[in-house]
Amino acid sequence: MNSIVKRSGVCDEVVTKLQQQIVLGKLKSGDKLPSEPELMQQFGVGRSSVREAIRILSNKGLIRVKQGVGTFVDVQNGTLVHWYDRLQTSTAKDLNEVRQLLELKIAEKAAINRTQKDINTLTKLLKKRLEAAQNNLADECIEADIQFHIAIADAAKNDILADLYKNIAAQIKKSFRQVYTDTEMFVIKHSIHEDLLKSIIDKDPKKAWNCVRNIVGEKIEDKKIKTEG
Repeated sequence: MNSIVKRSGVCDEVVTKLQQQIVLGKLKSGDKLPSEPELMQQFGVGRSSVREAIRILSNKGLIRVKQGVGTFVDVQNGTLVHWYDRLQTSTAKDLNEVRQLLELKIAEKAAINRTQKDINTLTKLLKKRLEAAQNNLADECIEADIQFHIAIADAAKNDILADLYKNIAAQIKKSFRQVYTDTEMFVIKHSIHEDLLKSIIDKDPKKAWNCVRNIVGEKIEDKKIKTEG
């Protein structure tokens, strides 16, 4: 049975559908996934989308790729699937609270640990976000925004923080697509994102923390931030 996915967010849709199959028990630990050509046909997507979905699921610890053998579901216990299931059923309020906590710490760490490569990536993504916002391209703008924040998570150089953020990023994206039908808010908040990037470039964790506080729109008490290193 074909499960053709929408062209927008193709890779995310493939990831979601495969995770659902694991959650529902249609794919069990030890089961071998269909080959790349079979997955391409099943979901109606290209090879690059399938490979990226496999990479994401592998990073999440739900599957394992055995070179020359195949790709297998590798859930040693139910906790990872349970975590995914919890995200699927979480309220917008709960999701936003988790997002706030993660992004505040991630911004601090990124300001301390970022590399020039991270700066280059963030600069390109923020430019892409602005261009999409100015042209009122909501899907493209949301995608660029999510990728910008994922890149900050990568710049933090803490794999656990980055993995946690990437796990909730798909749900944040879905929430944004339901809330934002145009890009007005993204244009309004562009200057704050510019300030966030500058604070990361300047290695200023306190300013980065405050920028994120303004972006997520939550009134949070100021705190002392100890710069590491």
